Amino acid sequence: MKNTVLLLILLCSISIASAQTEISDLGVKGGLNFTFFNVSEANFGENSETATGYYGGLYLNIDFGENLHLQPEILYIGLNDFRFINAPIYINYKASKTLDILVGPSMNYFFDFFNNKFKVRADLSLSYNITNHINTHAKYTIGFDEITPNGLFLGVGYRFL
Repeated sequence: MKNTVLLLILLCSISIASAQTEISDLGVKGGLNFTFFNVSEANFGENSETATGYYGGLYLNIDFGENLHLQPEILYIGLNDFRFINAPIYINYKASKTLDILVGPSMNYFFDFFNNKFKVRADLSLSYNITNHINTHAKYTIGFDEITPNGLFLGVGYRFL
């Protein structure tokens, strides 16, 4: 458990330290998480159930070009009885001065499971910059397992740099 989290932090630190680029943004973000579970019910087919939670954490942007950035994040997520760490690593494309498109994998470490604690999902996100420091964002997460269902994240971020 601790080894996986420490390895992830170490790899991110090494890649940041060895990058020949500049960190352009450092910020915090948080908001609501809507998770969609599919439940089979007798002969009525699949019925989608939704759970609502919260998230919060840190992000940074590493410049690789005028409109291209690497954006790693580390988020703490609470959803009903589940608590986990979500660590997406996005390719961030600045489509305009106010709109960013982010896509990439997100690694998840669940504290509440005895086995299969580490899961990978795919994320697609949009970020709208209201000012130089405040942004709103929406992220859709595609889960590949029953334990990592699809989710919608809606929130606000504050950029320090």
